[in-house]
Parts: sequence; C-alpha cells; structure tokens
Amino acid sequence: MSLYLGLLSGTSMDGIDACIVNLDDGEAKLIACHTTPYPDELLSELRALMQVDAAQGMTRCARLDTWLGEAFADAAKQLIEQSGIDRSDILAIGSHGQTLHHAPHIDHPYSLQLGDPHRIAERTRLTVVADFRRRDIAAGGQGAPLVPPAHAALFSHPVEGRVIANIGGIANITILPPRSDASSAVRGFDTGPGNTLMDAWAQRHLGQPYDRD
Repeated sequence: MSLYLGLLSGTSMDGIDACIVNLDDGEAKLIACHTTPYPDELLSELRALMQVDAAQGMTRCARLDTWLGEAFADAAKQLIEQSGIDRSDILAIGSHGQTLHHAPHIDHPYSLQLGDPHRIAERTRLTVVADFRRRDIAAGGQGAPLVPPAHAALFSHPVEGRVIANIGGIANITILPPRSDASSAVRGFDTGPGNTLMDAWAQRHLGQPYDRD
C-alpha cells in the first residue's frame, strides 16, 4: 500500500482533521480519519493574533507556529495509534498549516500559514510535505483553493462536465471539464465566506462552536 497522512485545519479553526489514505493505482481510498479539537487556550491565542498589528504579533506568531506544529504532530500520532497502522508504512505527511493571512492579489503576494512542519517531522519521525499555498502563489496561482486536483481525481467524468461546491471556512468551487475534453483545464476559485460566518452565528446564538445539523 502507498499510505499518506494528511493534516488540515481550515479558516473556521474548528479542529485538526487527520486522515490516512491509500493512493495505490492512482485511486484514493480512505483508511482512517480523526478530528482533534483545538485546546481552548490555543484557539483563543489564534483568534487573538488575528486582531493585532504586525509589531505586536511577531513574537506571538513565532510562538504559535511552534505550538501549532506540536498540535498537528499530536493529531497525526493519535490517528496512527487509533488506526493500528504501523508508522513505518506511512510514506509522508502532508500539512498546509493554519492560514493566518492570505493576500494573493497585492504587488508581492503572500500566504502565511502557521504549524511548523519541522516540529511535525521531528515528533512523528516521518517525512513531511508542507507550504503548498506559497508554492502555488510562486507559480502564479492564488494559493487557494488547494482541493481542485483531488476533486478532479475523485469526481471527474469521461463525458460530462461537473462543478463541485465545497463549503469550508471559505467556500470554493471546482469546475471539472469532461476527461474527454483535453483542451479545457480544471479550474477552481474561492467564492466567499462559508463556515466562518456560520460558525460565528452558531457561537453567538446557540452557544456552540458550530451547528452539526
């Protein structure tokens, strides 16, 4: 098996999602998954950091980068333990981190993620692939969404075009041309706030971090 472990924390910051998938033969098969809620103190620090200016936030940002890396590593280790999979069977961990600031349209575009991948690598003793968003921006993209290639692999059709809507913290869509149309490219882009606003409403009016139903 070709096992990979993915780590994800969206802009809604409702927890760290971890999954192990088998990518044999170009197909993705979910083996195990787990969500680890953020500790209250860490979540509070993350939200507070988004409200301060750069000078005040630099030290806090560096500290939280380390803290988040440790939290991501813990989530990965929990999933490995719960799944019963031997750690040595996992080829790599993919982690894009927690987006703090994202500005792909300015003169010098950037995307800033926290969650030190070196911490993840040291604590799990596995290869870690990270910082996808900055690579996409360097290649001329927007750094978001990251999911269109996965949508293409999982949901594209030989003869019909499809559109996939993903309501994450920030909502996005993927436009999938038929696989028979070699002249058209897969496209994806953000459309606006998604769970970020819905979760804020649920917290204010229901006293819950999100509305499960």
